[in-house]
Amino acid sequence: MTSSIFQLAYGYTAKEKPDPYFDAAHESDHNAARAAMITTFYVNIFPFLNYIPEWIPGTGWKRTIRAWRKQKDYALDAPFRWTQDQVRQGTNADSIIADLLQDHSITSGLSVEERDIRLKELGHVLFSVLSFVAAMVLNPDVQAKAQQEIDLALGSGVLPQTSDQERLPYVNRLILQVLRWRPVLPIAIPHRCFQDDVYRGYRISKGTIVAITRDESVCVDPEKFNPDRFLDPDVPHAPAFGWGRRCAGTLEIYSDVH
Repeated sequence: MTSSIFQLAYGYTAKEKPDPYFDAAHESDHNAARAAMITTFYVNIFPFLNYIPEWIPGTGWKRTIRAWRKQKDYALDAPFRWTQDQVRQGTNADSIIADLLQDHSITSGLSVEERDIRLKELGHVLFSVLSFVAAMVLNPDVQAKAQQEIDLALGSGVLPQTSDQERLPYVNRLILQVLRWRPVLPIAIPHRCFQDDVYRGYRISKGTIVAITRDESVCVDPEKFNPDRFLDPDVPHAPAFGWGRRCAGTLEIYSDVH
């Protein structure tokens, strides 16, 4: 599936392992997840540590972050430069990045540097469709049903707009299911109970890792990709945007997904 995403974004077919671009993307995501864990670096808890000079013992985390940032830049830059070279040589396969590199009307008004930055970021963002693509490949009946709803409601060959959401109830449930089934980013960095605990009458043993959205008393057959589970009003929407303070980008993200 990752090979399909590379092909879609860059026109690049991943090699058998090890593949430099695949490995770089995987390592970058792994480092990002580790960096987001509050206990990985004390600076996440005590921001003032960022101002301590690097020559003072105990600041080796700064070198680690610098190395991770360099690795992330490579993960973004390397496949983009590969596609760019293919376009120059006229040997590129069809891909989103290759098309945008050749369609100068889309990037007109941008400097070469600005264009490259935007296109590299776009290539990275395309990985966020992985969950949806995987779901459609594994569940062609769901894809067919969603396509049928779009064709009947809007007409064949018409792309949905944000204003069409109310006319596409099945597509809306499909999106909710993607967010529950395989969220693009972890809803929270994995946590483990470090001591025996009791929460609202539930005993949680030391070392327990709890997976939300997988409670069979709430979601029957939780690993099954079933958009129609949301026809039941008692099935809650997946907490893809967290709790507490609302995610400022919730509405915009829903709009972009639609």
